[in-house]
Amino acid sequence: MKRLPLEFVRCLNCGHIFNRMFDYTQVPYVNNPNRMYNRSALWQEHLQDVCSRILPHLPENPVVVEIGCGEAHLLARLAQVNPQGRYIGFDPHADLSSPHAGVEVRAELFEPHRHLEELKPDLLLSRHVLEHLMNPLAFIQETAFFCSWFDIFPLLFVEVPCIDRALKTGRLEDFYYEHNSHFSRESFAHFLGHVHRQPLLIETGYGEEVIFGLTRFEKNEQFVQHAQDSLNFLAKRDQTFLSVTKTLTRFLQAGKKLAIWGGTGKGAAFLNSFELDLQRFPRVVDSDLSKVGTFVPGTGQIISSKTELQTDPVEIILIATQWRVRDIVQEIIADKIPYQQILIEYQGELVDYFEAEHPYR
Repeated sequence: MKRLPLEFVRCLNCGHIFNRMFDYTQVPYVNNPNRMYNRSALWQEHLQDVCSRILPHLPENPVVVEIGCGEAHLLARLAQVNPQGRYIGFDPHADLSSPHAGVEVRAELFEPHRHLEELKPDLLLSRHVLEHLMNPLAFIQETAFFCSWFDIFPLLFVEVPCIDRALKTGRLEDFYYEHNSHFSRESFAHFLGHVHRQPLLIETGYGEEVIFGLTRFEKNEQFVQHAQDSLNFLAKRDQTFLSVTKTLTRFLQAGKKLAIWGGTGKGAAFLNSFELDLQRFPRVVDSDLSKVGTFVPGTGQIISSKTELQTDPVEIILIATQWRVRDIVQEIIADKIPYQQILIEYQGELVDYFEAEHPYR
């Protein structure tokens, strides 16, 4: 079996430690899940302590979901104490035989975009899972987003190993490959602060070897607004593509001679975004002489000098890079390049540079 690389680094802001060489695909959890031993007397006392911390915060008939439930021992304890609730454990490697009649085990990953709306949990549990992930914060932020999106704001209980004692005593064995992330008390508090500015509790347990916290997801209007803006942009993108390509097709059918100004960077992105291929739109020019004779990446046109528009003029010049359109128009005028119309794309339409209202003049 090959040795896997360890290169632990520390965040100087919050103190979090992680292995920047970690690759989740190298850990064979599918064939042999790395479950911690959890049947000792002291560990059972710890579980009972955790259970007592959680119960006062639950409603009478709670829906409790555990992410990465393993053998679902904590869910079973909660179900025994409060059998009126519903208890669901998610773990793709779980044994489907439930440890308690009131616990439902699903051998699958918990997916916030699906399961939050389906189950509407009062509490999400995650114990000794986040330290194994490539990016635990990204997972929690994804969950926080969908909580805001669906207007579902459950409690969140998280437990992970605490690295503080290992750092104080110089222990080396804590730093092994399966544990990518190592939380200190400081980094754990910083982590939970991304869910809510004021966690309900943060404590250490099991001889200060683990740290756990309870907090509640809260509405984040910024999450929702950014997501809605992105969806609106995507919808507009499809409309823009149809409008621009329809207009260009109409020009071609009318026999108009057309050149596109801008063949690299954003210009190349424009040509590729609108699928302006070499066969239908062979003429591409650029202001930069060093680009002349090179090819537009993706669509294949040879980039020509702008001076070719003086000797072989076109009727329509389509400027592909709005951010420097004023410079290009000044070049066209200064070099006395003939044209009938200069077009740019604005608000999803091809518009006349001189006649339309736009912010690029």
